[in-house]
Amino acid sequence: MKIGELAMAAQTQVETIRYYEREGLLPQAPRSEGNYRIYGSEHVDRLAFVRHCRSLDMTLDEIRVLLRFKDAPRAECGEVNALLDEHIVHVASRIRELRQLEKQLKALREQCTGIKEAAHCGILKGLTREGLATSNSSANVHVPGTHRLGHRANGAASND
Repeated sequence: MKIGELAMAAQTQVETIRYYEREGLLPQAPRSEGNYRIYGSEHVDRLAFVRHCRSLDMTLDEIRVLLRFKDAPRAECGEVNALLDEHIVHVASRIRELRQLEKQLKALREQCTGIKEAAHCGILKGLTREGLATSNSSANVHVPGTHRLGHRANGAASND
């Protein structure tokens, strides 16, 4: 199948497939005589695996590790277990951060109980005060989308 057919089969955008190819997550597809890439069922399966990992908020580096083990089925999976344990810790941390963010947003929302002129909006004033009070604080940073895996570098975000 051609890339458009792969995209439909895997319910993935063509740009995402090309991105995963550049990142080495999908194997090189052989080319036809017309120089079109020809994909097979193994590409559909691997793409589904990558997409499932991404849906679990795994970084590209984490997915590379998992693919390395998937490609070596006789290898011991201790590192896979450790990777998932670390990812669970990361998710729990993000949940705590998101709960704190929710509290901050609710407190901010309580600053404006009615419809007023924007000049008198408690939310806008609260955002200004909070922005001044926390602009140099590392405690109120936005929740990141990726995380470090031990000593490995962060994976890049994809457009999927």
